[in-house]
Amino acid sequence: MNSEHDPAIMTGTASAIAPITTPVTDDLVRGALDLERTEHGVLPHRLPARARAQYTDGQLALAEAQPSGVRLVFRTRATVVELDTLRTKMAYQGAPPRPDGLYDLVVDGRFAGQTSVTGGKVLLMDMATGAAETLPGPVGTVRFTGLPDRTKDVEIWLPYNEITELVALRTDAPVEAVPGDGRRVWLHHGSSISHGSNAAGPTSTWPALAASLGGVELINLGLGGSALLDPFTARALRDTPADVISVKIGINLVNTDVMRLRAFTPAVHGFLDTVREGHPTTPLLVVSPILCPIHEDTPGPSAPDFSGLDKGQLRFRAAGDPAERAAGKLTLTVIRDELARIVKQRAAEDPHLHYLDGRELYGAEDVAELPLPDELHPDAATHRRMGERFAALAFGAGGVLTADGH
Repeated sequence: MNSEHDPAIMTGTASAIAPITTPVTDDLVRGALDLERTEHGVLPHRLPARARAQYTDGQLALAEAQPSGVRLVFRTRATVVELDTLRTKMAYQGAPPRPDGLYDLVVDGRFAGQTSVTGGKVLLMDMATGAAETLPGPVGTVRFTGLPDRTKDVEIWLPYNEITELVALRTDAPVEAVPGDGRRVWLHHGSSISHGSNAAGPTSTWPALAASLGGVELINLGLGGSALLDPFTARALRDTPADVISVKIGINLVNTDVMRLRAFTPAVHGFLDTVREGHPTTPLLVVSPILCPIHEDTPGPSAPDFSGLDKGQLRFRAAGDPAERAAGKLTLTVIRDELARIVKQRAAEDPHLHYLDGRELYGAEDVAELPLPDELHPDAATHRRMGERFAALAFGAGGVLTADGH
C-alpha cells in the first residue's frame, strides 16, 4: 500500500466504536448528478431523473447507477470511519464469481487504503439468453481505522462496478462538508472504458487518474455500453456546470450496431449542438476511439465468446462483415475519419472545440505490449497509461483543457 498514513483497514457488519452518525446529504457527495432516496438510504445516480425517465434499456440503467467517479468527501478529526452500504454485484450464470468492487480511501489528496464490502444483492445474468435475476442480501460495512488524529479531508471513492446504496456514515469525531477548493470541474462522457472496465480501483480508472494528475474535479459520465449519442445524455452534459468537457465517441456505436453513417453524422452534430446550448464557450474535446483491432475495419455487433466462461474468461469478437461498410455500417476507422472531419468543420466557427485521436491514448504499439484481455476492454496497466497520456495531452503544458486552453 502506497500510503503516508498507512491506516489499518477492516470490513465487517458491526461497529466497534461509540459512533457519530452523519446523514449522507448532497454536500457530502461529489461526482453524482442525482441522489435518490431509497428504503435503505441514498442511491447515487450519474444521470438525472429526467434522463432516467426517457429510456427502458437495462444496460444503461445498470451503468448509470454504478457510481464511477462518485465519492464521499468530508472534513473530520476522526480516526475511524465506517460506511454501511447495500451493494448490487453482477454475476454471470455458469461463471466463477466476479471480483468484489473496491472502495478507495484518500486522505488530504493522497491514496491511503483500499477495501471491499460483504453482503449485498447479486444481479445474476445469463449471457446466452439475456435473462437476469436479483438475489437479495444484507447490508455490509466498510471500515477504515488508524486515520491520523488531526483535521483532514477524507474521500471514500465508491466502486465503479457495483450499484451502491449509501445506508449510514459513522465516525468517532464530527464530520463537516468540505468547501470548494477552486479546482476546475472536468465533465467527461464515454463508454465502458471511461466507466472503468478492468481498472485496479475507483481512483485508478483512466479518467480518475487523469483528473488527479491534471488537478481537476471529475464528474465521470462514462456509461458502460451506453455512449450512444443519446439526446438525454447530451442534455445532462448541457445542464451540468463544468469548466472543461470531453466526450469520447465511437466504440459503443460499433459494438451495438445501432446506426449507419447516414445517421451518425447528424447525431454527432446534434449531440454537440445540445452540449453547446449550455456551454457555448467551454473548452470541449471530442475524443475518438482507442485502437481496438477486432473493430478497426470490421463492423459490429460485438458478439460474446463463451468458450472460456467457465474459467471466468469472457471474450468478444466482431460479428459484422467488412463488406457491409459499403452500405454505411460503422467501423472505428470510419468513425475516426468522420469525427475528425466534423470537428474541423465546426472548429472554424467554434475555436474552443478540439479533437483528439484516441490512438494517442492507446495505439498499435500499445496493443503489442498490453493487448486488450477480452478484445474490447483495457486492463489496469492500460488504464494507468491512458490516464497519464490524457493528463499530459489535455491538462499538461499547452493542453487544450488547461486553464488557458482555447
